[in-house]
Amino acid sequence: MKFFILAVGNKMPDWVRTGYFEYIKRLPREITINLIEIKPEKRVSGKQTGQLLLAECQRIRAVLPPDCHIVALDESGQQWATVKFANVIKEWTIEGSSVAFVIGGADGLHEDIKQAASEMLALSKLTLPHGLVRVLLAEQLYRAISIIKNHPYHRG
Repeated sequence: MKFFILAVGNKMPDWVRTGYFEYIKRLPREITINLIEIKPEKRVSGKQTGQLLLAECQRIRAVLPPDCHIVALDESGQQWATVKFANVIKEWTIEGSSVAFVIGGADGLHEDIKQAASEMLALSKLTLPHGLVRVLLAEQLYRAISIIKNHPYHRG
């Protein structure tokens, strides 16, 4: 199974990289996760939020792998329990398509990305720092794969 994490933001602190890679390195070899960092649009005076989101949308679309299942991470998305997340991943594995999780920038995601997504997923109703979302998503992917593989990491 191949996953992509497309994340707006390219200068993350060390704790984000350390946390993210801690979970990625634990995954079985048949699971690959490619992190694609997308340069955020500069927040300068005079630019409207819509313009910023559109510019980031274009950058996201430019690196979005073809024929993949798109999951937009957004605080208004569905909240799944971890076991449900594992079951959905198992279904995606059976379908055989790659999955791209898209994390927006400071202003979220452009409506076009949300419309293109098969699912909108919220890791929390709280607004989270985008770097922390990467770490949480990596951990939840590891946890879900652990559930699928009957690994004892998940004890829920």
